[in-house]
Amino acid sequence: MFAQFNSRYVSLARLGLYIAAAAMAVMLLWSLPNRRAAQAQEPAGPSGSPAPTAAAPVPAAAVKAPDKSINLVTLFIAGGIFMIPITAMSILAVTMTIERTLALRSQRVLPNELVAGLGQLATGTGNFDPRKAYRLCQQYPSAAASVVRVMLLKVGRPLSEVESAVAQASQREADRLYSNVRWLNLAASLSTMLGLIGTIQGMIMAFHRLTVMEAAQDRTAILADGIYTALVTTFAGLFVAIPALFASHFFENRILNVFRQIDELIFNLLPQLERYEGRVRFGRHAENGEGADDEPARAEAGAN
Repeated sequence: MFAQFNSRYVSLARLGLYIAAAAMAVMLLWSLPNRRAAQAQEPAGPSGSPAPTAAAPVPAAAVKAPDKSINLVTLFIAGGIFMIPITAMSILAVTMTIERTLALRSQRVLPNELVAGLGQLATGTGNFDPRKAYRLCQQYPSAAASVVRVMLLKVGRPLSEVESAVAQASQREADRLYSNVRWLNLAASLSTMLGLIGTIQGMIMAFHRLTVMEAAQDRTAILADGIYTALVTTFAGLFVAIPALFASHFFENRILNVFRQIDELIFNLLPQLERYEGRVRFGRHAENGEGADDEPARAEAGAN
């Protein structure tokens, strides 16, 4: 039980680190335009260094040229209140992408050492030992090992019962691996909807300004300013949703390919268990190493 609590705390701490790293990355990206604009406004000498203060006077028209570039920070603020949840969705998407990238590594879901070891046990003619296979699964904990362990615990039962238990175990492991992928789908859907409702709100405010403005003011300029500011939330929402959807489909295909390989592994191991049917029961108490040597020994005796 303590090991389960410790793993939960470690996963929560790791998730917090991912969120902090994603927030720092977003802040860094937003601060780059300001730095570049500040560097561009500094006068430079012939060698690229700042010009000396004793240089010839510069005409007033050339001292302060209007900056017509788009400042992302200003644009973010102009996007309104809906930019805050869109930013939260971007942090969620980045965090879940990093977490799933680490969790869906081959070593975590289908270790090569486990496949090679089970393959060696299955290739022997009549020498498949459930004890060795179970210990191998304990040595390489993963999604594939969990499914194989369920199969080994059903040794001696009818083959249809073994296949049903394996299918249920595979479904449980697939749901566990899919759990955090669903957060990416949520981030993609919500960021798109938030961007759309932010744009609608901005358009409402822009046309409201037209109704209360004075007759001498430029209606076209005010309307254009309101529309381009309102479209910021749509751009931000799609900017978050498109990578999140791509990552979601990538991880879904990764999980499907992994479980296709697990099904092939189980299909190759099932014929090795047919000779134990009705002769031995490989109990669950073997998980803790109790009686793991006695029951398989009876299995070998019954098989012979």
